[in-house]
Amino acid sequence: MSVTPQAIKELRERTQAGMSDCKSVLVESSGDMEKAVEIILKKGLAKSAKRAGAVATEGEIRAAVTEGKRAANIVEVNIQTDFAARSDQFRAFVKDVLAAIEVAPAGADHLALPLSGKTVAEIATELTGKIGEKVHVRRWSRVEIPAGKHGLAIAYVHLGGKIGVILSLETGTEEAAKSAALAEVGEDLAMHIAATGPVSLSREEISDEKKAQQKTIFEAQLAEDPKQKDHPERWGKIIEGKFNKWFSESVLLEQESVVTKTNDKGEPLPAEKVSAIIEKCGKALGTTVAIGRFVRFERGEGIEKAPQGDFAAEVAKMAGG
Repeated sequence: MSVTPQAIKELRERTQAGMSDCKSVLVESSGDMEKAVEIILKKGLAKSAKRAGAVATEGEIRAAVTEGKRAANIVEVNIQTDFAARSDQFRAFVKDVLAAIEVAPAGADHLALPLSGKTVAEIATELTGKIGEKVHVRRWSRVEIPAGKHGLAIAYVHLGGKIGVILSLETGTEEAAKSAALAEVGEDLAMHIAATGPVSLSREEISDEKKAQQKTIFEAQLAEDPKQKDHPERWGKIIEGKFNKWFSESVLLEQESVVTKTNDKGEPLPAEKVSAIIEKCGKALGTTVAIGRFVRFERGEGIEKAPQGDFAAEVAKMAGG
């Protein structure tokens, strides 16, 4: 049957459910408005719509390597509380979303991916109604070894899903790609990336905008330094030195590894730069080794949390007090 825009508008105003949900429910109820409202309430769609404006910053980051170890995928799914994030329903949903992403084309809209006969977005809305907290599939990414090249993909998740890393290592031979030595280096690098959060692989990858922003910070620091604020003619060399220090702390290839290694006696070895570790690994394997790409997700990063209101006042307001 046909459903009029006026009926959809009325049902949406009464329930706050989504437009597409209102339309499908009106079709299901053969245009009976009261029955449509009842169906929406039973399905939990009204509840999920009211939760849609809530801020979801908890949840889980999950990552996995595909069969053949030539690609790895990572996804972040958010929910409002840590308690709900540990529920079987939520964790099963995260697993299903990752499985859908693994077979998706690169750059696909994750919310539109098919899942259980519906889309990821539709299943997330239904789960929001069931759990009573907003569920949001926020983002995903993939690293992979280019066709015709040899290499290995690594996936690592830290702190129970709070931080996740995927990484690709490219090699000159298939034998090196399958070696235990390369896998160990890849796992160490993934743990290092999780711990340090580098901004880029190399300094050349940092945008001019980001460098300009950092330069402004350095200039502001010098302007506040009693020894330097009156000598702007010195700032050039000082800022150059500050940039080199910043690169050593922020650029993956220039960072010193935080993964501690020991000698045969169990004594800690001196820390090495990531670039040196990669070079040493290549020499040991008799070929070239290079980091292709890495992706690091930290749960909730960049999401502005809503300020917590006065709970007692809210309760009083609801009670008419």
